[in-house]
Amino acid sequence: MSLSHGRSYLAIPGPSVMPDRVLQAMHRAAPNIYAGEVVDMMPGLIDGLKSVARTRHHAVIYIANGHGAWEAALSNTLAPGDKVLSLCTGRFGHGWSEMASGLGIDPVIEEFGLKTPVDPTRVEALLRADTAHELKAVLLTHVDTSTSIRNDVAAMRAAMDAAGHPALLMVDCIASMGCDRFEMDEWGVDVAIAASQKGLMVPPGMGLVFFNDKAAAARAANPRVSRYWDWEPRANPELFYQYFGGTAPTHHLYGLRESLAMIAEEGGMEAVWARHTHLARAIWAAFDAWGADGPLQMNVADPAHRSTAVTSLHIGAPHGTALRNWTEQNMGVTLGIGLGMSTPDDPDGDGFFRLGHMGHVNAPMVMGALSAIQSGLIALGIPHGAGALDAAAQVIAEV
Repeated sequence: MSLSHGRSYLAIPGPSVMPDRVLQAMHRAAPNIYAGEVVDMMPGLIDGLKSVARTRHHAVIYIANGHGAWEAALSNTLAPGDKVLSLCTGRFGHGWSEMASGLGIDPVIEEFGLKTPVDPTRVEALLRADTAHELKAVLLTHVDTSTSIRNDVAAMRAAMDAAGHPALLMVDCIASMGCDRFEMDEWGVDVAIAASQKGLMVPPGMGLVFFNDKAAAARAANPRVSRYWDWEPRANPELFYQYFGGTAPTHHLYGLRESLAMIAEEGGMEAVWARHTHLARAIWAAFDAWGADGPLQMNVADPAHRSTAVTSLHIGAPHGTALRNWTEQNMGVTLGIGLGMSTPDDPDGDGFFRLGHMGHVNAPMVMGALSAIQSGLIALGIPHGAGALDAAAQVIAEV
């Protein structure tokens, strides 16, 4: 017998759960793309995106996923032969580096492992050593979805300023935007990228790029930018189609309008960040309790370095895969794979799993996911400590 019948719960770190309001907003006939509502709502959508990123500067939309946003950011600001410093704390830092290599850009990779954040002191020393300023940009992943490490963006800007280095600070916020606190202007970020399918609660398909005037100047000095990736007409469109380099992703825009309305109704980003932080604390309390008498351990030991959007866990092979299969088949709860966490002793990453808690998530959803995990631990005979659900409930009760 399976108890998975009914509404399933996708507890992976993106695509995140899409609210019914967003789905209902998208469920409509195709609109006129030359005049009317979809054209008129664009300035408001751009302003809403800027409020999420906490910037007064530029926001553009690409019909793409996060990989497309990577390429757009690189294509506008850098040229073949340029060097960039790529700071890696998991799979996605390396992914951005690979994208740069494909464009003829030379990434200088600085590896910080899979359990700890970027060390700003090391970065400052690297930048001070670059006396010729060959490094044109620093690539930083705010939250690496594979490891759940959250890097300190403000500290990175401080390190760059201390080194007196003119490189652009480019930050991947795909996993974090709309979940973990991010202050683009206050933290001195030149380019930030995001996507629609995580904290913004919209289906995959829109890549987002935010950039300031320093990055715009780098674009102006770039000898060639492909017509599609060029952000200039998207940021300063004379005609509606230029927002998107062609036909608009109309139904995604209706979904985005609804998700931005939901964020505003909740009380804006401060309220959204507070909710994510509180729910993450409840999740971590449960994992701490289970791990007190068993193999389960959070990948990031220091809570100050954990994302409030995703938690990566090690439970030992083959328990990770077995637990994911059990919760999906018997409870209708899908947990994330141990992406990029393979080891020589565990080449398929069977000892890892991830819990996504981003975007449209509330206390009952979190408690339901934790209950499914506990049921799986019991059913599979995986050793674990007691009191996890009580610990999570105690945190939630402190609201």
